[in-house]
Parts: sequence; structure tokens; C-alpha cells
Amino acid sequence: MESPTHEVTALLQAWSGGDQQALEKLTPLVYAELRRRAHRYMARERPDHTLQTTALINEVYLRLVNVREVSWQDRAHFLAVCARLMRRVLTDFARSRGCQKRGGGSPRLDLDEALLVSAEPSEDLAALDDCLKALEAFDSRKSQVVELRFFGGLSVEETAEALKISPETVKRDWKLARAWLLEQMTGERNHGR
Repeated sequence: MESPTHEVTALLQAWSGGDQQALEKLTPLVYAELRRRAHRYMARERPDHTLQTTALINEVYLRLVNVREVSWQDRAHFLAVCARLMRRVLTDFARSRGCQKRGGGSPRLDLDEALLVSAEPSEDLAALDDCLKALEAFDSRKSQVVELRFFGGLSVEETAEALKISPETVKRDWKLARAWLLEQMTGERNHGR
């Protein structure tokens, strides 16, 4: 019997090949994991946030179904794409709520190892997204590490697997990216006042 990871990979590859029934079989296998990751992220949001875990997963799923021409490699690749989609959904939602560019006067975003965010995360989310875009232009891999760890909730090992790098490199990139992002976000706020 195939392991769940290998089964997910086989179904992803079949879906890439145009097999729509593979998507139907895949959905129940990955839904619980995506929900757990989304719930972990949404638990850091403010209590009165109008976007709930189920809505986030549904929006990611809708965007995922519309993704064309992806040659799915494996489960880690799938989780990486889902992390990017979660980032887009959350930042689109934050921007649509009228957040000020770069977070305005909101409290500082603290990207510590526990992935905690400030009391006004939706405002910081828009600022973080802007800074991540700048980091991506400067160092794409570090941006991907932040995206996978922060938005996707992936562990160091899962991030390493998704990016095909060592866990030590993930840890180093995570540390440097956090420092760079905090510098960018706090510097922007201090100069913007």
C-alpha cells in the first residue's frame, strides 16, 4: 500500500496530466492538512477577523483549481503553492479592507520563531507583503523561505524539502530574512511618521 505522501504525489502528477478524477481523490487527502495550516495562521489574526479558516481554505482551493499548466512535482511543491496562494488571499483581503500602505501607524510586526504577529495583523500583512516583494527582487530564496514558513506554516524540514535545500540553509535564510524584513518594516514606519 502506498504511503499518503506518495499517494498525494501520484495524484498531483495525474492531475497535472489532465486527470480531473485525480483532483477529486486528492482533495480529501490534503484538505485536513491545509485546514490545519490555515487554522494555525488564522489563530494569529485578531479575534474579530471576518475571514475564517474555512473561507481561507475555500478561496485557496478555488484559486488552486484554476491554476493551469503546473507540473506538480510532489507534496512539498503542492504545499509551497498553497502557501503562496494563502499569502495572496490574505494580502488581497487585507488590502481590500482599506489598510494603509506599509501598515501606517500600526504596531511593529514581530517575526520570531513562534511566528507571532502584532495586535493589528491585517495592516502588518499588507506591509509584510510589500516587503516580501522587495526581498524577492533581492533574494528570491529567502523570500520563499518566509512565505513557506510564515504563510504556509511549514516546518524547517518541510521548507527544506519544498525548496530542495538543507534544513541548515533554511534556518540561516529564515534568520537573515526576518532581520531584513524587520529592518525594512520598522525603518519605513519610522521614516513615514
